[in-house]
Amino acid sequence: MIEMPYRFCVAPMLDWTDRHCRYFHRLLSPHARLYTEMVTAPALYYGDVAKHLDFDAAEHPLALQLGGSDPAMLAHAARLGARWGYDEINLNCGCPSERVQSGSFGACLMKEPKLVADCVRAMREAASVPVTVKHRIGVDAVEDYGFVRDFVGTVYEAGCDVFIVHARNAILSGLSPKDNREIPPLRYETAQQLKRDFPQCTIVLNGGLTDWPMIEAQLATGIDGVMVGRWAYHQPYCLAEAEARLFGQAAPLPTRRAVIEAMIPYVENQLRQGVALRAVTRHLLGLYHGQPRARLFRQWLSESRQLERQSVDVLYESLERVSEVRNQESGIRTPSFCA
Repeated sequence: MIEMPYRFCVAPMLDWTDRHCRYFHRLLSPHARLYTEMVTAPALYYGDVAKHLDFDAAEHPLALQLGGSDPAMLAHAARLGARWGYDEINLNCGCPSERVQSGSFGACLMKEPKLVADCVRAMREAASVPVTVKHRIGVDAVEDYGFVRDFVGTVYEAGCDVFIVHARNAILSGLSPKDNREIPPLRYETAQQLKRDFPQCTIVLNGGLTDWPMIEAQLATGIDGVMVGRWAYHQPYCLAEAEARLFGQAAPLPTRRAVIEAMIPYVENQLRQGVALRAVTRHLLGLYHGQPRARLFRQWLSESRQLERQSVDVLYESLERVSEVRNQESGIRTPSFCA
């Protein structure tokens, strides 16, 4: 493993970064750090643990993101996550959703740094893997740097030394989660200042990173890594590009065709377990973004009549509908499956 574990991370995205998506992303990049959708601590306390936590061994390195505000319940969830084999437990202190606020977690927790510190301390005592925090840089109209500096300082004293900084304020009322990702202005300089003030910590920048020039410019400021969300989902081949740009991959990158072919054994395995084909193919639609005949590829993989066939033939047929210059023939090793 290259010793840059947080250099390029894919954000936890509700309803998007499920286990099928993560398996696909791992085929594209061996080194990107992947995150689950947020799982609430009560869901693991009262619900079906295996349903929430099962994943394929190929997904490593993989972090479990938790939501909650009760130290004991979060400790229980963190213990389960470590037992299940996750490489990291991440506490969500950045989601501005009103539904999340009603459970007293997410971005509203930034107003209670001592409670977050108690949660982190309890999670660290319960789990044998690193505990990290994802947060915003302010809440509502609070834009004073001292607010986020003191939050990070308090949580650092509880033993957390990895902070994923979504460089926008969270507006807790009046904006939807989507608007909260777009309307509050980005202030990358705040994350940069946090790195200067906490040089012993790993500071990962999140928010609005949608191309390589932006990412490389931010990494040049001294931050330790970046976390991308919708760019990675809608244009997933950027994960393969990260191998060359950020991890020193010298060998040819896998072709898009090779990635689809490597997905086929996984899809066959999922179909045997009764998983709907659509549940997997929906994550592949952006693979040919910007390539010839990409629209035909998307259409074939999302057409209801084809998906109802529940057959990997749909994947083979999707490849027949795209043209790709194959001047770099590259195989890709298909990971083994976990039950």
